[in-house]
Amino acid sequence: MTQKKVLVVGSGGREHTLAWALSRSPQVGQVYVAPGNAGTEWSANPNSRGLQPRAASQNVAIAGEDVAGLVAFAQREQIDLTVVGPEAPLAAGLVDAFQSVDLPVFGPTQQAAQLESSKAFAKDFMVQHNIPTGAYAAFDSYEAALEHLAQVDYQVVVKADGLAAGKGVLMCDTVEQAQAALKTIMVDNAFGAAGQTVVIEERLEGPEISILTWCDGKSAVPIIPARDHKRAYDNDEGPNTGGMGAYTPAPDLDAAFVAQVQRTVLQPAVDGMASEGMPYTGILYAGLMLTANGPKVLEFNCRFGDPETQAVLPLLETDIYEIFLACVEGRLSQLTIDWQPNACATIVMASPGYPGSYPKGLPISGLEQVAQMEEAIVFHAGTILSGDKVVTSGGRVLAVSAVGDDLSEALGKAYAGVEQIHFDGAHYRRDIGQTYQ
Repeated sequence: MTQKKVLVVGSGGREHTLAWALSRSPQVGQVYVAPGNAGTEWSANPNSRGLQPRAASQNVAIAGEDVAGLVAFAQREQIDLTVVGPEAPLAAGLVDAFQSVDLPVFGPTQQAAQLESSKAFAKDFMVQHNIPTGAYAAFDSYEAALEHLAQVDYQVVVKADGLAAGKGVLMCDTVEQAQAALKTIMVDNAFGAAGQTVVIEERLEGPEISILTWCDGKSAVPIIPARDHKRAYDNDEGPNTGGMGAYTPAPDLDAAFVAQVQRTVLQPAVDGMASEGMPYTGILYAGLMLTANGPKVLEFNCRFGDPETQAVLPLLETDIYEIFLACVEGRLSQLTIDWQPNACATIVMASPGYPGSYPKGLPISGLEQVAQMEEAIVFHAGTILSGDKVVTSGGRVLAVSAVGDDLSEALGKAYAGVEQIHFDGAHYRRDIGQTYQ
């Protein structure tokens, strides 16, 4: 069998996890990551044990938004499959560019990626296709938005319409906070062009859950559900972050619940996109709130979640290369996707100050010790190489994932890994795996 060459686009923890998962496919001989991070290069190790990668991975110095550069690289290296990690290249039309020259690529087109790149588009789409979500209104006028705030009788969330690196969602406890949020986005231009339009949404209450779904334009096949922890500090306190940890399975989410979400949210979304002439291929991520009136969609993302990816892919038994190919070729319904009946926990280690401002260039030690643990693995996110030293370069620096027979065992192994790693001021939540209402 000819060994396939694959390209993963991106530089975060999600992309490290995708490169790792692809490297474990018996069909894959070489992984490239553009641009990658300090953790996404390794040598081939066909006799690897536990969670360690097998095929080699190599970084490529091409930015994720450099569409022309990525197309040229994939053509030159005869890449068999490209997997797009982050949202910005999707919104920039990377998938369209690859498709135009017949390069196999996993991800939604620029049009389909509006489900994430425009919150107003997504909310309008959900209402049109009877997908449950909270009440909302969208505005491009600051004065009209203020007027609307004065009329609503519920707590709100104020969101910048466009992509804002996960920072454009402002939770508001009072009218005054909502007014300040509008000023931050629309007057102070905190998120630039992403905030030219704002969405004011009903603030839903309940536990939050993420369900990621394989899509091939026709079918939606859910991935095992994961729960992540958005707040920065223990006891679900502090500001929202991109995610401080995740775990699966979530004990309160059974197969019947997943089937309900597939029936009411996921398949209607895929059907709706097809009916509007923009068939959805790739990963569809539904962020859900489990309200007293059933699951409601908080947001759609058009890519794997981070850190949910680090918690679910270590449990995947089916060859991920084959799944990606089935989605690209429109034959997902013909594939059976199997998962280990175990648990996985992921703990994020963040820079001091995150999610606010934080230092960079802090040396990281202890990574070699975790590499010796068969049932734990470090996925890098905000790291770079400085000489031969791994140093911090982002807010969420890395995540330690571990597999166990049950959640308690997985958490124990993940935290044991975390305790081996050190950088100045590192902070992480010590209560991952708890459920907060």
